[in-house]
Amino acid sequence: MIKESNILFTGGSGLLGKEIRQRLPEAFYPSHSEFDIKNLDQMASYIKNKAIKLLVHAAAFTSPPKINEQPLEAIENNIIGTANVTRLCMRNDIKLIYISTDYVFRGDRGNYGEEDPVIPQNKYAWSKLGGECSVLQYDKSLIVRTSFGENVFPYPKAFVDQWTSRLPAREFAEKLVSVILCEEELTGILHVGGTRKTVFQYAKSISPEKEIGELSLDDVAFVAPKDTSLNTSKFNSIFCDTHLEDK
Repeated sequence: MIKESNILFTGGSGLLGKEIRQRLPEAFYPSHSEFDIKNLDQMASYIKNKAIKLLVHAAAFTSPPKINEQPLEAIENNIIGTANVTRLCMRNDIKLIYISTDYVFRGDRGNYGEEDPVIPQNKYAWSKLGGECSVLQYDKSLIVRTSFGENVFPYPKAFVDQWTSRLPAREFAEKLVSVILCEEELTGILHVGGTRKTVFQYAKSISPEKEIGELSLDDVAFVAPKDTSLNTSKFNSIFCDTHLEDK
């Protein structure tokens, strides 16, 4: 099993990073100023005297509406930045885990498996798929496709016509830590998520006391896929501990 002190996590100040810090406190969580994924030389300098054996790449520009307005930022961070991280890992023989998204799928049917064809429906998803393309060039890599959010649903309304396998960050973090610490050499692509629900059902399940209104995909200006729920049977076949079962 890999030691915490051999793990580097990008995006440590984000929602997921804060959850992972609580579970793997001895790992490295460099700030953007210390480890800018757009600066390969700086990243190489940061790891020079550290015994990094696994890099979990979670840093990303993730807002679909903002990416529509700032596509260059998505290119620089999600595509070029991820390519730089992959180059760093390849040059230093570091295992790479890349956190990707369920949005890489068309979203017309749901229950997508790891081998199903991908066709993103918005610029955010294309940028994350661009990251996947570089990661897949490296044999010692694992792409984790998922969807996660705040532990308490943060919005006043939720989609009643969009289906998802989303998890609250704390639950995804538990599953991700199991992947990180897995003694089996996992490579390729792995889907991690919860049971299929509408976003509205998901919101009510994690925030039952909160008043949440109904929202339709037709009500928003950006393009969002209708059903990107994931088939997680591969994950379940590897990690069958009862504490990892969906609640």
